[in-house]
Amino acid sequence: MRRLVGAAADGFGATWGERPLLTRAEDLPRGFEDLLSAGAVDELVSTRGLRTPFLRVAKQGTTLPDRSFTAGGGVGATVGDQVSDDKLVRLFSDGSTMVLQGLHRTWPALVDFSQALAADLGHPVQVNAYVTPPQSRGFDDHYDVHDVFVLQVEGEKRWRLHEPVHPSPLRDQPWTARRAAVEAEAAREPLLDAVLRPGDCLYLPRGYLHAATALGDVSTHLTIGVHPWTRHGLAEQLLRAALADLGDDADVRASLPLGVRVDDPSSTADDLELVRERLLAAVRAVDTERLARPLAGQVRANQRAEPVGPLTQLRAAQEVERTGDASGLVLRRHLAAVLEERADGAVLRSRAGDVVLGADDVDAVRALLAVGDGGSPGAALPDAVPSADLARRLVLAGVLVPR
Repeated sequence: MRRLVGAAADGFGATWGERPLLTRAEDLPRGFEDLLSAGAVDELVSTRGLRTPFLRVAKQGTTLPDRSFTAGGGVGATVGDQVSDDKLVRLFSDGSTMVLQGLHRTWPALVDFSQALAADLGHPVQVNAYVTPPQSRGFDDHYDVHDVFVLQVEGEKRWRLHEPVHPSPLRDQPWTARRAAVEAEAAREPLLDAVLRPGDCLYLPRGYLHAATALGDVSTHLTIGVHPWTRHGLAEQLLRAALADLGDDADVRASLPLGVRVDDPSSTADDLELVRERLLAAVRAVDTERLARPLAGQVRANQRAEPVGPLTQLRAAQEVERTGDASGLVLRRHLAAVLEERADGAVLRSRAGDVVLGADDVDAVRALLAVGDGGSPGAALPDAVPSADLARRLVLAGVLVPR
């Protein structure tokens, strides 16, 4: 967080979700050129074999069809939608913006940074890059349904911000559903009109209208999208649990009377009132602890654990089997692991998948998890080192990795 907002990190909770924040390069510890560069962009689109949807191309607010910037992979690569660097050269020189999507999956520096940031924020993140030719504008005024950190990497870009027309929009409430209101607000005086230069960072809560134009030279900026957990999401989980409980209520399961007219409110009024009362009671009866399991599953699904290599993991497992020594292993970062104990052992659930444990394994794994993953570098194994057999299984399951 300090790389993005500097000293404001300590009080950022008051800004989060409420108002934009522009932090200049001189108030930040360092620039962002280590995260992405012009050379990295050229490498990604020319030699990495990217396919859609890892790249989009837009011009003057319109997203171009995939076929305009993709082609076949050539002999031995039966892939028809690889990014064509030849087509991109022509499109980019003609004013089109390249949008590199999912960089939190494809570029190592941003894989590491996004995982550490997600651990700081407690909310899932994604990373895109927008590479815009001089004096060009990729997209018209719009709002996003997620919070955004804009990191200016190279060149300059002018940003115009306007007040939300629909504060804190949900994921199924895009700006296109309020196009007229967006256009009307965009015609008013902007809330902020500023030029971002290399090393500057702009935070935008979801819902704030924005548009950006490159100035003078090629502009590259990173957009870190933060997909916040919301109270609406908690409400969805609460209702699912309450509805599941109502499945055990014979009165709620009962058929409506013969001759009912469900399209006539007076015909179902009594039944609706019964359901309303039972549903409210069921909602109040749901224990908050009960919501933790489905939410934990969402937490695991929304981010990746630290990347691991299959060859490296196999060799590490073979080394443990050969020597019986697990001291060179550490807990994999960003696992979001939980131990669900049961009578005959436990299940270790994490972003690496589920591992069934015997009763003799539980204490060692509990001690291992007590080290914590928290996004920090892997810590050494605790005193209760797993047995060689358990360590080998945890390596092959992607829970432990070589130091």
